[in-house]
Amino acid sequence: MRHLLRRILFYLVAVWAAVTLNFFIPRLAPGNPIASVFARLEKTGQTMSPDAIRALEATMGLNPTAPIWVQYLNYLNDMLHGNFGLSFSHYPTPVSDLISQGILWTVGLGTVVVVIGFVLGCLIGILVAWKRGTLLDSTLSPALTFLYSIPPFWLALVVVYVFGFSLGWFPFADGYNIYLDINFLDWNFVSSVIYHGFLPALTLVISSLAGWMLVMRNSMVGILSDDYVLMAQAKGLTQRRVLFMYAARNAILPNVANFALALGFVVSGQVLTEIVFSYPGIGDTLYQAVLNQDYPVIQAMFLIIALGVLGANFLADLLYAALDPRVRIDRSL
Repeated sequence: MRHLLRRILFYLVAVWAAVTLNFFIPRLAPGNPIASVFARLEKTGQTMSPDAIRALEATMGLNPTAPIWVQYLNYLNDMLHGNFGLSFSHYPTPVSDLISQGILWTVGLGTVVVVIGFVLGCLIGILVAWKRGTLLDSTLSPALTFLYSIPPFWLALVVVYVFGFSLGWFPFADGYNIYLDINFLDWNFVSSVIYHGFLPALTLVISSLAGWMLVMRNSMVGILSDDYVLMAQAKGLTQRRVLFMYAARNAILPNVANFALALGFVVSGQVLTEIVFSYPGIGDTLYQAVLNQDYPVIQAMFLIIALGVLGANFLADLLYAALDPRVRIDRSL
């Protein structure tokens, strides 16, 4: 219980630090984001009086004359009430509406990719560790490492050209058949989502597979020579039980932390891949927000990323404690 309370306190402080940094970092960038809004209006031939400019700033939640600490307190109050403000670059669209259009697609694709990559990578790592030194280990490990070294967006271009353009096996644009109504209870729509999402998922799984595999393999190689594993083998236990119940259970601990981090970064880790496949996620939204200094969108996006990483790590801490009782030992005793 004491371990759990310490971790909860730590993550509460981490959330406050993330929110604080999320407020200050965008404001350190040079330039004035509201000026880009005025520039777009001027291109249409519209002119704005000083009173109209001040009214627009107030509508957007900006108050340049207020002290920074007042702006910070207002920002905290808005975050507590779930108010992310209005988008600068898509004014007057609320940030929550802008993000909600693609967040489910990004999180859905990223979660599926992380789970598949984690499971396959760990299983392959267990296999090559058990068969270490064989032809399987000497060929599979370098091959996956080579694929891991290719940038995901470059691999996405290759996948699009081979499987989408040349062979025509899969579509390489949109997240579903645009002629279908969005209904996740309709199998035609769900099958269309799977069909359109296959190439993006394949690209991201291939890009991440070697990372999971190498960590699992290296951990397994060290653990397979430990005394308790040798004792289990001497007792005559089956290879499957020794491999999974004794060796893999402890070797998987480093990958548990990596799994938590990967879940936390599903939003930011596939931005370029989504752009290549024209996937209806939030990759392009985040990219355009950075270019246009759209503070509300940037802050909302990075707050989602930070909370996702912290939440995933908290779950990883709980899982660590369940898998390894030594974590729960109070070091002060």
